[in-house]
Amino acid sequence: MKNLSSAQIRQMWLDFWKSKGHSVEPSANLVPVNDPTLLWINSGVATLKKYFDGSVIPDNPRITNAQKSIRTNDIENVGKTARHHTMFEMLGNFSIGDYFRDEAIEWGFELLTSPEWFAFPKDKLYMTYYPDDMDSYNRWIALGVEPSHLIPLEDNFWEIGAGPSGPDTEIFFDRGTDFDPENIGIRLLEEDIENDRYIEIWNIVLSQFNADPAVPRSEYKELPNKNIDTGAGLERLAAIFQGAKTNFETDLFLPIIREVEKISGKTYDQDGDNMSFKVIADHIRALSFAIGDGALPGNEGRGYVLRRLLRRASMHGQRLGITEPFLYKLVETVGNIMESYYPEVLEKRAFIEKIVKSEEESFARTIHTGSQFAEQLMDKLAAEGKSEIDGRDIFKLYDTYGFQVELTEELAEHRGMTLDIAGFEAAMKEQQDRARASVVKGGSMGMQNETWLLSQKSRPLFMAKQLLKQAYLSLWLIMRVQKQSQKVKPSLSLTKHHSMQKWVVRLQTMVL
Repeated sequence: MKNLSSAQIRQMWLDFWKSKGHSVEPSANLVPVNDPTLLWINSGVATLKKYFDGSVIPDNPRITNAQKSIRTNDIENVGKTARHHTMFEMLGNFSIGDYFRDEAIEWGFELLTSPEWFAFPKDKLYMTYYPDDMDSYNRWIALGVEPSHLIPLEDNFWEIGAGPSGPDTEIFFDRGTDFDPENIGIRLLEEDIENDRYIEIWNIVLSQFNADPAVPRSEYKELPNKNIDTGAGLERLAAIFQGAKTNFETDLFLPIIREVEKISGKTYDQDGDNMSFKVIADHIRALSFAIGDGALPGNEGRGYVLRRLLRRASMHGQRLGITEPFLYKLVETVGNIMESYYPEVLEKRAFIEKIVKSEEESFARTIHTGSQFAEQLMDKLAAEGKSEIDGRDIFKLYDTYGFQVELTEELAEHRGMTLDIAGFEAAMKEQQDRARASVVKGGSMGMQNETWLLSQKSRPLFMAKQLLKQAYLSLWLIMRVQKQSQKVKPSLSLTKHHSMQKWVVRLQTMVL
């Protein structure tokens, strides 16, 4: 088998599909534009919705891309498994009403097996398909795939309510018996058992039908224009081509891990307890790209996600004995790894480092004492034979030490304990009730109460002010970091509202 770097895999993918008449769509910003349904760009197809829904007609109906993506639905699994990541790259090829099943499968097989391209051994590839989709089955057979390598699965059908839907066929690479210690074999695929032997490397979705919840799937009507949507994980492909045990031993992560070794004085052991190294390597990638794309740590939405990632990585740094801010030192390594396709990380390095370091320093003020409090608390509970952390203690960690509930949950899980979430929510409500009660008192506090009530009645204005505040503060940070010589004056004509103008004036004062 070939030994390919991640950059070579990415480029080979794009070059192959260009040879089949596809246009290369640049990787889009991680922060969705004009799409309130997404917190992050989370797949290769997410940026192409405008083409698939017909709102924009592409110049070329054949498209390929390598798209940076973020998914945060299972952050707690990152570091525990071989393949979970928050930020990853999805390689894709797409057809908007142009070619369909035959070409998608034939060309996909060519890319995977041709000596000119990936050159995977054919006997290492297995395909799953929807049982009623005999067209896909027959197409694989016509290409020389053995029937024993074709596995029917009921789950191989993509649909989300009414609208476009269709079967999908997934391609797996067999890593061999070394990754199957119980010698379960093909049942791992047939019964859809989580495993490290058969690695899904590509999913081809055949958007063929118009789903109608009122009728059985067998009665779905065919779409007049059929589409192809595929996705292949770069990190998984890199692990296979580089013979890595997990994705973290590839050239996408290992340089970061080596830097963490230098900072911590600890050694990464791929066969030992290396969760902290993996968490740090994964999270700093996501932080570097997301901040570079304009997202900032905060208490809501995307900001909350970034703050959670940073604090989780900081906690794992502490487990490695790192007591000073260090994550910001890894941004350059991330940029060096990805420079060939994503030069923006190095271009914005100073800004990203400044934001990460500032967040680290803020959290560092409480992380040590907070961790001590949590450990002493859990020691006490263990000595008493208890396994649940009281909700009021969870709230204290949250309110006093800045520990998001998810961080406390991870600390507890590490010790085999659980959280009293209901008690935490009750403690949170008590604090909110006390805050409201203090507001309704007379005098100046009464004025605050009126202001608070007004803010609730004028919620859109309140939110607009907060967004404007964050936008201008972000601009100020960028200008400070880049030390622009030309002074830029944000125009007061942006808004006629006096309270918003104050933030513009404050920005001018800070910058000028």
